[in-house]
Amino acid sequence: MGTHNYNLSEQFEFAGKAKTLSIVALVIGAAAIAYGFSDHALHERTFSNLLLMAYYFACVCMSGAFFLAVQFVAQAGWSASILRVPQAMARTLPLAAIILIVVCGLGLYTHDLYHHWNAPGLTDPKSPNYDKLIAGKAVFLNVPFFLGRQVIFLGVYSIFAMLLVRLSANEDLAGGLNSYKKSFKYSCIFLVVYGFTTPIFAFDTIMSLEAHWFSTMFGWYNFAAMWVSSLAIMAIIIILLRRSGYMSWVNNSHLHNLGQFIFGFSIFWTYVWFAQFLLIYYANIPEETVYFYKRFENFKFWFFLNLVLNFLTPVLLLMDRDNKRSDNKLLIVSILVLCGHWVDYYQMIMPGTVEDKAGFGPIEIGIAIGFVGLFTFTVLSNLAKKPLIAKNHPFLQESLHHHL
Repeated sequence: MGTHNYNLSEQFEFAGKAKTLSIVALVIGAAAIAYGFSDHALHERTFSNLLLMAYYFACVCMSGAFFLAVQFVAQAGWSASILRVPQAMARTLPLAAIILIVVCGLGLYTHDLYHHWNAPGLTDPKSPNYDKLIAGKAVFLNVPFFLGRQVIFLGVYSIFAMLLVRLSANEDLAGGLNSYKKSFKYSCIFLVVYGFTTPIFAFDTIMSLEAHWFSTMFGWYNFAAMWVSSLAIMAIIIILLRRSGYMSWVNNSHLHNLGQFIFGFSIFWTYVWFAQFLLIYYANIPEETVYFYKRFENFKFWFFLNLVLNFLTPVLLLMDRDNKRSDNKLLIVSILVLCGHWVDYYQMIMPGTVEDKAGFGPIEIGIAIGFVGLFTFTVLSNLAKKPLIAKNHPFLQESLHHHL
């Protein structure tokens, strides 16, 4: 079969308005952080927003590497022509990992984050602040072990991400099946490691903000959020590239596949969200209802907005086949889902850190814009380093002729 005269050497140029806007967004973010730290009363709120966006940034980049691994292990053909986008996200993971580790480390040092288990005297029986429950978790929840796990998990994810990207580059140069076979092997290993460690990563980074409460479903709840967010980002980047004249080989069937994933995993996210609540109710564990009580009573608007954006929007707008194949509608849903999972992380973090001092203003908006600019600048810079198609991928022809 032919290739419809597609330019397999097509390369994205990161310049003009996209580059300028990303730099402006970075400046806005830096100004918001400076404003937050200029007032001591706002330090905790600023750290909470930095954690929210640093975690979000790291999660979508991790999921970019996860997407690559899933495609290799499944030996998927439909995605072969769009792999450069998740590869650019995976290449950004080391930077995202460093930022998250720094935010967590500084938050621990200043006690603006994780003070539920890192405050003085919590593990000392002679202290008036002694907390028997926290003392029982001290073997796991202590600063060296906590930061060590962060470094190990994010370091391992970054190594596998860069390895898969490098093997793709080797495949471009050498051709053949050697790089693809290695990608398959390393992807199998990565998926096992990723599957067992991402719940612990979520327990550490987010759930330990409220160390008296725990949920065994919290890790999968976070996995669903990070996975569907990364799919939405990929859809946005691909649609905007098509509108700018790039990736002409991407057709409505490719968008349909992405829309199916976003639709399906939005339902999965909702299932885990509700099951987490239902198990506490069904098992009659009143001491754990405090987690949902705080969110329902003190963050009621965000509580329901979370469900509207992350469940009702994708379900109602992507249920129809034609909507999944429409770049306009898929773009709108993807943007709303990304905003929705910002609300999701806001709900996870703020009630356990700033509690009644939470707000929504220049700090939240500015830091979010700053990280959007950082993500845009780094991912698009990485995307511009190689041609937009893996020309020697063994399933490339299947992807170029993909039709549903």
